[in-house]
Amino acid sequence: MTTDQPAAPRAELGVIGGSGLYALLEDVTEVRVDTPYGAPSDALFIGGVAGRRVAFLPRHGRGHGLPPHRINYRANLWALHSLGVRQVLGPCAVGGLRPEYGPGTLLVPDQFVDRTSGRPQTFYDGLPLPDGTLPEVVHVSMADPYCPAGRRVAVEAARAAGWEAVDGGTLVVIEGPRFSTRAESRWFAAAGWSVVGMTGHPEATLARELGLCYTSLSLVTDLDAGVESGAGVTHAEVLEVFARNVDRLRTVLFAALEHLPATRDCTCSHTLDGVTTGLPGVPGA
Repeated sequence: MTTDQPAAPRAELGVIGGSGLYALLEDVTEVRVDTPYGAPSDALFIGGVAGRRVAFLPRHGRGHGLPPHRINYRANLWALHSLGVRQVLGPCAVGGLRPEYGPGTLLVPDQFVDRTSGRPQTFYDGLPLPDGTLPEVVHVSMADPYCPAGRRVAVEAARAAGWEAVDGGTLVVIEGPRFSTRAESRWFAAAGWSVVGMTGHPEATLARELGLCYTSLSLVTDLDAGVESGAGVTHAEVLEVFARNVDRLRTVLFAALEHLPATRDCTCSHTLDGVTTGLPGVPGA
């Protein structure tokens, strides 16, 4: 493994997730990227998957030291974009809000609801960058926040691996790092939402602002506090279930990476058509 290459290698695809998802790759190049928004969660690890160049970024850092509300989401997405990434998969651990979405369920959401607070969630905040660049104010559509092509590929990859993936549903994103109260959990379920997590926003929003395709693969590690009686979810339980499913999730991710379209023509890819953002390199090819 090499570090801090003077000329950063390029990648076409990106994965934001834990280090266990790229642990089996060979010939991995570690790249550190500076961004106008500070440092990403960690170095990016670039390797090959089925003949395609993929950049893996540990969302919480290598040692899982960053809680959800302290992740530098803007730097993470900017770093991936700057290396050439245009399609991103975002696996994450979530709690199930319905009894049928128990531990081990894989859900590929088509909607999210933002219940976070205080997270920088846009590149277009009207403030100058450190180099004095003043971005335009840009309003992007988030009616359908996830890439339709990426979602289709992810569901097909999961089912080909024998995983009965749930096609569609709503991910409600909470601030964290605490878990939901029973009242909150019952409220989310009563609203018709499917799963609850802490990292899906603003990842999807920032990806859209850069014209990237973003697909969430939400692995249910527990039933949330209001779904059933008992002590409620614990951190140890989440880690145990995720570890039990990481090999299968990695198989699905690698298959999805292989089959993501080589040429984009989805709605995400046209988000910034005709728009002058003022951001260096955005929109990019």
